[in-house]
Amino acid sequence: MALERNMAQLQAYQKQAAQEQQKLKDAMAKIKRKIAIISGKGGVGKSTVTVNLATAFAMQGKRVGVLDADIHGPSVPRLLGLEGQKVKTGPHGTFPVDGPLGMKVMSIDFFLPEQTPTIWRGPLKMRAIRQFLADIEWGELDFLFIDLPPGTGDEPLSVAQLLPDIDGVVIVTMPSELSSSIVKKAITFAQRLNMPIIGVVENMSGFVCPGCGEKIEIFKSGGGKKMAQEMAVEFLGSIPIDPTVGADSDKGTPFIFAHKDSAAAKAFMDIVLKVEERLSKK
Repeated sequence: MALERNMAQLQAYQKQAAQEQQKLKDAMAKIKRKIAIISGKGGVGKSTVTVNLATAFAMQGKRVGVLDADIHGPSVPRLLGLEGQKVKTGPHGTFPVDGPLGMKVMSIDFFLPEQTPTIWRGPLKMRAIRQFLADIEWGELDFLFIDLPPGTGDEPLSVAQLLPDIDGVVIVTMPSELSSSIVKKAITFAQRLNMPIIGVVENMSGFVCPGCGEKIEIFKSGGGKKMAQEMAVEFLGSIPIDPTVGADSDKGTPFIFAHKDSAAAKAFMDIVLKVEERLSKK
């Protein structure tokens, strides 16, 4: 009897797992491009890059979704001015929050009271990310951008395993040698898990004086480009330090939308063009 019971439980588990996998496959089939933004190191502006990359494509009229997969430190809601928003659940499912320019946004932040920490171990985090991908009614999208936390732990690994057909990853670094040495691990992580690398973005690359236009190298320059060459991956470009970027982030407005003519926005749009070019070749 015990053996029969165990076999019945195993079959039920296998059936449930197969159903969940099919549900995930069906949901992701409606999304043309799935792109993750990763970095081995925190503090490099990865979420800012994610939000502005998504905004750039939304400005072109593309149907865009943004998944904030940083379970412990979600920042996408603030960067898009969506703090305090909650998901809507109805008879047809759970829907992402409506963001600017028609973007669909999902984050653990939308489920929690303000300033509540997420004190979870790995299995719970993977389950949440699976549900964000499979159970949320994303609908038909041209792009889904996935903002991942620093490092190569549970969340990046979950996305790599759940989305084996991911279209690519964008790696974010900053010019310092310390950042480059750590971010190399993120590149190796993506390569070992067969995640196509779109290229490297170097954020906070010099400061352009708003008065005279001179570029001042606050950090050592060229670290991102050198790292990309050493790791044999594409270098997408550099984004200079701009005070308006921080101010726009605090206001919940992407800087490429609020300050289209700024040096940072122009540099970022050059990066967007390269991302489009790389995706078109895939």
